[in-house]
Amino acid sequence: MPIKLSNCTFGYRRGLPVIERLSISFEPGATVLLGPNGAGKSTLLGIAATALKPKAGEVRLGDSTTSVRAYRRKVGWLPQQVRPVAGLKVREQVAYGGWLKGMSRAAAWDASAAALAKVRLTQLADRRGTELSGGQLRRLGIAQALVHDAEVVLLDEPTAGLDPAQRAAFRRLLAELQDTVSFIVSTHQTEDLAASYRSVVVLDQGQVRYQGSIGEFLDRAPAAVPEERRAEAAYARLVVEEA
Repeated sequence: MPIKLSNCTFGYRRGLPVIERLSISFEPGATVLLGPNGAGKSTLLGIAATALKPKAGEVRLGDSTTSVRAYRRKVGWLPQQVRPVAGLKVREQVAYGGWLKGMSRAAAWDASAAALAKVRLTQLADRRGTELSGGQLRRLGIAQALVHDAEVVLLDEPTAGLDPAQRAAFRRLLAELQDTVSFIVSTHQTEDLAASYRSVVVLDQGQVRYQGSIGEFLDRAPAAVPEERRAEAAYARLVVEEA
């Protein structure tokens, strides 16, 4: 089921709204959310995760109205910073994430094994989270977002700070999981969009500049642009020329 934001407005303290009267419905599958710094990407994902409450508007999963608790059981969220919980081993941290989502301790513990298997961290289940590399921590965070059988997972800059090999591993993981879970991924990186995502949303100054398929997005690039630069060129046209 898609996440739908209807006429949402949000601002921090007494400043200008970061997003204002924003309405958007995300398609099933993997969607990439592009935009410059300050565009409102993290704010949008925070609202979609119910971590931020809009001053106006509403957020729904599909067409039904559910409680915040029920909504959170179906939506997983990975913020920009993934931090290991001091004193917990990898499997314990994933199970803890499930318990925070309302699962019983026993159910969360059982589900943590499957979640770790999905992100290929089973062999590190008994290692302390503080001993993981940056790429492994990202996978731990995704396992926490999946442990409660989320239907939609929100990922905020999941490849920031990762080296090329770690980014490639993340893209493979995304490809393996997106047939069973929908993803909304915020990023600044435009390489390999066609191989990783089904649709694109470009956000700038709190407004949607583009929403549609990968193919239509790439077609916005000038014909003379090389294939490997088409996503970058299409993005530049939407954000730079229309800003």
